[in-house]
Amino acid sequence: MPVLMTSAIPIFRIFSKEKAVEFYVDFLGFTIDWEHKFVPDAPVCIQIHYGDLILHLDEHHGDSGPGSHIYVQMTGLDEYHQTLNAKKYGNLRLSIEPMPWGSNVMEVIDPFGNRIRFGESPT
Repeated sequence: MPVLMTSAIPIFRIFSKEKAVEFYVDFLGFTIDWEHKFVPDAPVCIQIHYGDLILHLDEHHGDSGPGSHIYVQMTGLDEYHQTLNAKKYGNLRLSIEPMPWGSNVMEVIDPFGNRIRFGESPT
């Protein structure tokens, strides 16, 4: 059987499940797929998705470091930008920046210092 790699699932370090849910679900619009703890008082790992994008949010020390950074290729960036800014999340006011290679990019920073750059290439 041939080797086939289909996708990567980034892991972001979080320090508060409640703050992560507020940011990723309530603000960015992701959906929780599952969450797991090895025992009741252990750190949590949560899988979330938005469309085909899957992320793991993890409180475990060593699984990922705070300040990670991913680039997400998408369509509908203008609409997503308008939707997010209408929510008026804290002090975060997002902008779309044109890149030298022709893409437009909107960067968000979560409460734990992780960055997501949402990029849309010209058609």
